[in-house]
Formats: sequence, structure tokens, C-alpha cells
Amino acid sequence: MPAVDKLLLEEALQDSPQTRSLLSVFEEDAGTLTDYTNQLLQAMQRVYGAQNEMCLATQQLSKQLLAYEKQNFALGKGDEEVISTLHYFSKVVDELNVLHTGLAKQLADTMVLPIIQFREKDLTEVSTLKDLFGLASSEHDLSMAKYSRLPKKKDNEKLKTEVVKEVAAARRKQHLSSLQYYCALNALQYRKRVAMMQPMLGFAHGQVNFFKKGAEMFSQSMDSFLSSVAAMVQSIQVELEAEAEKMRASQQELLSLDESVYTPDFDVAAPQINRNLIQKAGYLNLRNKTGLVTTTWERLYFFTQGGNLMCQPRGAVAGGLIQDLDNCSVMAVDCEDRRYCFQITTPNGKSGIILQAESRKENEEWICAVNNISRQIYLTDNPEAVAIKLNQTALQAVTPITSFARKQENSCPSQNLQSSQMENDKIVPKAAGIIPEVEQLIAPGTPIQFDIVLPATEFLDQNRGSRRANPFGETEDDTFPEAEDSLLQQMFIVRFLGSMAVKTDTTTEVIYEAMRQVLAARAIHNIFRMTESHLMVTSQTLRLIDPQTQVTRANFELTSVTQFAAHQENKRLVGFVVRMPESTGGESLSTYVFESNSEGEKICYAINLGKEIIKAQKDPEALAQLMLSIPLTSDGKYVLLN
Repeated sequence: MPAVDKLLLEEALQDSPQTRSLLSVFEEDAGTLTDYTNQLLQAMQRVYGAQNEMCLATQQLSKQLLAYEKQNFALGKGDEEVISTLHYFSKVVDELNVLHTGLAKQLADTMVLPIIQFREKDLTEVSTLKDLFGLASSEHDLSMAKYSRLPKKKDNEKLKTEVVKEVAAARRKQHLSSLQYYCALNALQYRKRVAMMQPMLGFAHGQVNFFKKGAEMFSQSMDSFLSSVAAMVQSIQVELEAEAEKMRASQQELLSLDESVYTPDFDVAAPQINRNLIQKAGYLNLRNKTGLVTTTWERLYFFTQGGNLMCQPRGAVAGGLIQDLDNCSVMAVDCEDRRYCFQITTPNGKSGIILQAESRKENEEWICAVNNISRQIYLTDNPEAVAIKLNQTALQAVTPITSFARKQENSCPSQNLQSSQMENDKIVPKAAGIIPEVEQLIAPGTPIQFDIVLPATEFLDQNRGSRRANPFGETEDDTFPEAEDSLLQQMFIVRFLGSMAVKTDTTTEVIYEAMRQVLAARAIHNIFRMTESHLMVTSQTLRLIDPQTQVTRANFELTSVTQFAAHQENKRLVGFVVRMPESTGGESLSTYVFESNSEGEKICYAINLGKEIIKAQKDPEALAQLMLSIPLTSDGKYVLLN
């Protein structure tokens, strides 16, 4: 016997689009079977009706033959032989009528009745379970929608508890109805085979018995064939009973699961989060903008495929591409009255999609999975092992190493923008002498700031003193007059990763160590939020400008920047050390780390050029020679070519 396709009961609870797609195939098969069964029943009823008509016809024929002698023929002489012959024929027809009656009864019992029972019992059961499954699924969707709209306020715990119980009850009801529906559809694959062959087996047996009794002639080969068909039906019946028993046991096992599988966010206090995922699948709520300020949420099934995030609506045959995850960034966000939201941002910094997970565990696992995929770990030979190793490395990275020389012993020398050692010496200042210990660079336990310290409004207020604040939060034209008079203007798109206090600015190794600790802390604490800014390098200052409002977030005098360097391996990482005076009379050193859309060496080159301009301003001839080597824009500004 060929294998029979069946629905997996273990996938009933997840209710994925793949399972729904397979379920639609079974439903289509059941619908086709129902239509065919109705047509087959009509044909069999016609055969049975014809056989009944044959019984009535032979009965009427026998009576009509006996009625011949009662006729008052005017010329009745010589009818005795005809009458006796007709009596004999009447007897034969009566015997034949008995055979036809027996055949009609056998067709009714073995051909028409089984197909009627199959239609009224099995097909009706499947149709009823389908309706119940649809109702349970709709109730579950409504309860999940209500659950997804729960407010974040803690004073609604009673409401949240009721909604969670409602979701659990609806999910259990859907699970039970889907298990029963799946079992019925699986059993239907066996029953339809029996239903198709058993009536014809009864029809054939009836005809054979009819011919045996009527003509005493029957083929031995037909007997063996019918025996084999009967044996096949019996074997299918045995398989059905075994499969039904197995499905009953599996159903009981699945229904005996812990109630936590039905309750969303059941382990919110201490969820067991797998941070090494390189693929993920499940239902998420996708935010769609319907107007300038209005949004809607749609519950869809999302899954990762390689470096892509796919989306598949329920009932769809296949999923579609939603987002390319390579080199993207992901972070948790606060979104209106929704919990467990996160945002995926494209590599060019444009806002991507905002999704809502079902629980805290799902939210953090989705963030970790997307972050792992964005690093293109899935392209390695053993992505699971690479993901585990990266997370272990991140955990170890918070422990300071005893010697920075061990970290740099295999590293390559930095490359400059023009591949020239002389210019490279200008771009990245060399660390003198022996590489210091980590404790001499950054004090253990130094806190890390993951966002710009001062908001734009506070920074402007501090610099303006008692002047009237612009109600739109924008800088005035004369706030930074040096921007118009500066000999150098270069703009870079950067994302702020973090800043921390350091103990020295005599070596670029302090920048590398700050980069290591900032990235390690982000990985360990699962922080993916980054503030994007425009870094304006002039011959006087470094300015961080908000790209949307053009408000200056921070401003550093170029003379206060004492060290700057790009990462030796990740060319997009760049950092600089700023020496700032304190109110106590002393000075503080802070390292700022950024991720740039362009190479970090270009930013270092621009900073170095700005410092050279400051030095050359004391000597007009040296300044003129320096300016001759820099191209001009149409408005007379000196710029660097990206």
C-alpha cells in the first residue's frame, strides 16, 4: 500500500502558515471527495432503483402470465398448451423475481447503505469539525488581538489576568478542536479508500451470487479476485484501527502538556532566552501606518530564511520578503501602548519596520536572532557554533585583559586613505614606547554612556546663557559663526556607540580598549539602540548635528581633541579622546566611539587636516601651501573628497 499523507498533530498548537497550507490541501481533498461521493451515490441509487424496478417488473410479468388463462378470448381453443407453458414461465419468472429481490436487498445493504453511511457520518463529521475549528480559531484571534492591546500600565493587573486566562482558554479550545479536526482528516484518507471499494465489492458479490444461483456459472478467477479485494479492505481496516489508536494516544499526550504552553509570557520574571539563534519563526504584530498619525497592527507569521526576514499571512501558499537583514541594526523600542516592540533599521540608517512580539522571551530572542543574522553568521560552515562563540567572547570581554599587547600581537598595522606611511602617521598618532596595561588606560568598572550626554535643547541653553530659546529647537544662524568662516568643512554620517572616561591620552591604545569595552557591553546587555548624527569636521570644531532638526547635539573644540584613531580591523569604527576642563580646576579625559557609514580613516584624516590648519594659521606661507593641496567647492570652501 502506498504511504498516506497526514497532518502532524504536534504542529497543531503552533498553527503555522505551513500547517494551514497543508490543512487546506486536506480540506480541498475532503471537498472533492464530498462532491464525488454525492455523484457516486446518485449513480448507485440509480442502479438500485433499476434493480427494484426489475423486481416489480418480473413480479408483474409473472402475474400477467398467470392472468392469461383468465382472459375471455372469443377464440380460446388450443390455449391449454399456451397456458401451461405460461404457467411454467410464470414459475421461472417467480424464481427469477426471488433472485432479483435478493439482489436488490443485497445492493441496498452492501452498496447503497455503506456509501450513505460514509457520507452522513464521516463527511458530515469532517464538515462539523471544520466549522468548530473555524469558530475556535476566530475566538483565539479575537483573544490574541485583545491581549496585544493590553496597556503597559501596572494598575490594570486584574484586566491583564482576565485577558491572559481568556487567551489560554481560547488557545486550548483551538488546540483541542484542531487535534480532533486533524485526526478526522487523517482518518478520512483511510476511510475514503474503504468507502470507494466496499460498495463495489458488495455490488460485485451481489451480481456474482445472482449469476451463481441463476445460471450456476461463475469464474473461479473472479472468486480469487474478489477474495483479494476483500483481503485488501480488511488490511486497510486493520491499518485504520492501528492509526486511530496511535492518534488517540498522541492526542492524549499532547493534551496532557503543562498549561504554560497555552499562556503567553508565562515566564516574564525570568525567561530562558536563547541568544545563539541564527533562525527564528513565529507570529508577530506588524505596525502599518494608515495616515499621518494613525497606525494599525496586523498579526502575521514571520520567519528568517538565510539573511532575509520573510512574512507569510495565514492561508498563503508561500512567504514574501519583508526585510534584508544583512548589516541591519535592531533595537527594542517604546511604541504607544504596545509592549515587547522592536525596530529593524536598514544599513543606510532609514527607519525600517516595527514589530511586536508575544512575550518578553520572544522579543529578546527575535532581537538576538536578527542581530546574529545581520552579522552574516549564517554564511559560515557552522553558524550555531559561531553564534555561541561570539556570545561567549562577548561575555568574556567585560573582564579586562592583563596586557593589551596580547590583544594586539596578531593585529595588522592601520592603513591610511592614500596607502602612504607618511600620511598614515599624520592621520593616526602613534603610541610611544611600550603598550601600557589596561588598568593604566581605563579604570576598572568605568561606566559607559550609550547616548549623547546632553540633549540638543540643554546644550543650546547652556551656550546661549539668558538668551531667548528658539521654540522650534533649531540653532540660530550666528550660534556657530565659525561654520561659515571655516577653511574646512567635511560632513560624515555616524552612529554614536558610547563614551567613557579614560585615564590617559598619550596613546591610541586607549581608543582601541574603549572600543572593545563599549562593543562588549552592548553585546552583553543586548543594547542595539544607536543615535545617528552628522559629524561636521571644521578647522575649529567637531560638531554632532541631529540629521532631522539640524540641532547641534555636541560641540568639541578641535584643540581639545588629543587622540583619534580608526579600528585596525573594522574600518567603520572610529574614536577620539577629548580633554575637557572641570569646574574643580582639573581636566577630564573622555573617549567617544562612533560607527561611520564611510571609512574611519577618512574622519581621522579630516581631523588631522583641521589640526594642521590650526597650526599653519600662525604661518601664512605654510597655510597657503597647505590650502593649495585641498580642492575647493563652488562656494570657495575647502573640502575632502569622499
